[in-house]
Amino acid sequence: MYDVIVVGLGPGGATVATHLARAGFSVLGLEGKTHPRYKVCGGGLSARIDRLLDPDYRAVVEDTIQRVRFQFAGAEAFEIASPDPIAYMVMRARFDEFLAGKAREAGAQVHENEPALAVREDAGGVEVETERGRYGARILVGADGANSLVARSLFPGRRGRLWGAVECEVGVPQIPPGLGAGAIALDIGVVPGGYAWVFPKAGRLSVGIAEFYGSGRNPKRSYERFVRGEPALAGIEVPCGMGHPIPLYGGAEGERMPLTTNRALLVGDAAHLVDPVLGEGIYYAVLSGTMAAACIADRLRRVTPDLLAYDAHVAGELYPEFRVAARMAWTLYRFPQI
Repeated sequence: MYDVIVVGLGPGGATVATHLARAGFSVLGLEGKTHPRYKVCGGGLSARIDRLLDPDYRAVVEDTIQRVRFQFAGAEAFEIASPDPIAYMVMRARFDEFLAGKAREAGAQVHENEPALAVREDAGGVEVETERGRYGARILVGADGANSLVARSLFPGRRGRLWGAVECEVGVPQIPPGLGAGAIALDIGVVPGGYAWVFPKAGRLSVGIAEFYGSGRNPKRSYERFVRGEPALAGIEVPCGMGHPIPLYGGAEGERMPLTTNRALLVGDAAHLVDPVLGEGIYYAVLSGTMAAACIADRLRRVTPDLLAYDAHVAGELYPEFRVAARMAWTLYRFPQI
């Protein structure tokens, strides 16, 4: 019997596992694949991540962004610049492996290539079933992404919006002159109800699109249109992209749905804690994982009788920011040229 089982060892799950193992609790982390594993993701981290992670995470940062070029459908571009970092670029394979390694170093047991097949909760605890066996714990953390098994199993009726994205990584000998070092390109207008991006990394570019609003979406077609017209990609052979879902913040309806049961909670993408403007989820996964670990520790130490403090922390710290961002997104994606 473990104190905590964490299903999914992406940024949110690894953060929970690390904090709780450092606090002396017995933690089992179950990861469905083996690190390093490719993750379809632009890999952009808000610079605010510095407040949450140990400084040594910079070892897996591939580029530091201080300039952003905005444009409307390939034209009308303008640029903003900052003397301080705006964002960091990572490859999710390296970044997630680094965070999972932190959990191991802290003392968590990490089982890779062992996906959860079923989860159950009763008054006495939780149980997770895999092909290798069954594991029991006092608390369960669902950090298993947009299509979370934990959310589907233990949070009936909790459904949020899943919007489409298409992304690829393309190797390049150098950053294209049209982009420049330390810069990213964001196109608002080439994708109906969404945006497209070019992110620089070490020896490659992340190229992708995300569609958030409207009907009749066709992410693959939008991706192809962007690749054909983006000036920074001229002369570069860009492969077909891979699709993945983005679990956006669900507005007032989503806020009414709890993120905790008596013995389980959700973090990161599994909780739909994703910025509704640009679809960034890594920062919020790490932040929600940090919040969750503190609340779980209090519950296990019997400082609090339940996990409800986690709902309150998310409602107080994340939802107000998401509400403002949702209003910005509504305006941005309906009137992109303005």
